[in-house]
Amino acid sequence: RQRNAPPLPERQRIALASRLPLEPPDPTADPPVPPGRSSHAPRPARSSRPERFTKMTTVHALNASAFAGAKVTPARGARSSAVGRKSVVTRAMAVKTKTLSIPKTFEELKRRGQCAFIPFICAGDGGIDTTEKAVRILDEVGSDVIELGVPYSDPLADGPTIQAAATRALEAGTTLDQVIDLVARVTPDVSAPIVLFTYYNPIYQRGFEPFVKKIAAAGAKGLLVPDIPLEETGELSAVCKANGVDLVLLSTPTTPEERMAKIAEKSNGFIYLVSVTGVTGVRSGVESRVEGLVKSLKSVTDKPVAVGFGISKREQAAEVVQWGADGVIVGSALVKALGEAKTPEDGLAALKELAVELREGSNREGAKPKGSGGGFFARLMGKA
Repeated sequence: RQRNAPPLPERQRIALASRLPLEPPDPTADPPVPPGRSSHAPRPARSSRPERFTKMTTVHALNASAFAGAKVTPARGARSSAVGRKSVVTRAMAVKTKTLSIPKTFEELKRRGQCAFIPFICAGDGGIDTTEKAVRILDEVGSDVIELGVPYSDPLADGPTIQAAATRALEAGTTLDQVIDLVARVTPDVSAPIVLFTYYNPIYQRGFEPFVKKIAAAGAKGLLVPDIPLEETGELSAVCKANGVDLVLLSTPTTPEERMAKIAEKSNGFIYLVSVTGVTGVRSGVESRVEGLVKSLKSVTDKPVAVGFGISKREQAAEVVQWGADGVIVGSALVKALGEAKTPEDGLAALKELAVELREGSNREGAKPKGSGGGFFARLMGKA
């Protein structure tokens, strides 16, 4: 204590005298500082912050996370009524990056000058646990969107490789509910939005609204239904839009330009351009007419155009990128690598190796790397 400390100004004495305690005093705390004490002396400690302050701190933390587009989940072992600054730190450590929507993903890619890599795998081939690991691997290697196929008994758009994968998955007992549960497990941890690929019959059996609401609640960002005609998409599209799910439509090499424009108008997220007249499958090369198809689509829409069917190598992916596509979709080659290996572990290793190669092939020359720019808060929340 400083014995010769000058007296406090009258205004400060009045202010100190008028202070009211915000909480009962802590018997273990130091005694209050008398008016004549030096301002440099330590202040009395408080055992905890007032409940009013704690509630406000928690609310502000939640609001800040929502503003930044992030989810806040309680940390394991944390008390629900955590107090003060410790509460904020604990909650901040539990923040997870929120998956962007498909349109936002393509906007970000366009800003970076990058092309999307969109892999497809069939859920349940090798077991649901293997599929979950595969989705996480595809996200880790830099996939921008992930197509997850629901195994179906009559996959009319798919060739032998994906048909065989669907058959193996169904024989193993894979169900639609298991696939949706899988989506719910992985979406909190992956950055790539998931597009659920399924045929029309399972949707019809459950009803548009119950089906779409369930996949939306699980975290799916898109839906692709290859066997629904454009003229019958109205009701399903409306339900999808109301639940924040993008209904992706397909255009083929035989689609007339007038119909192509209508498909582009109704499609959400991106337009899936089928590169061949036929079913999915690995091919030795991509047909040169795809370049003209990409240009035709881009002449009638400013929505992203992703090319699929028949792409299986780095060189093929790079060629599609050069033709101006906004996305490269690869299915059969990845399904074969995963499903036809001797063991699930071998399949996952082969999947990762091929996915890395195709990701590199899908890179546009001069594109900015992921994580460049965007400012401090964008980098903090994993959005840059």
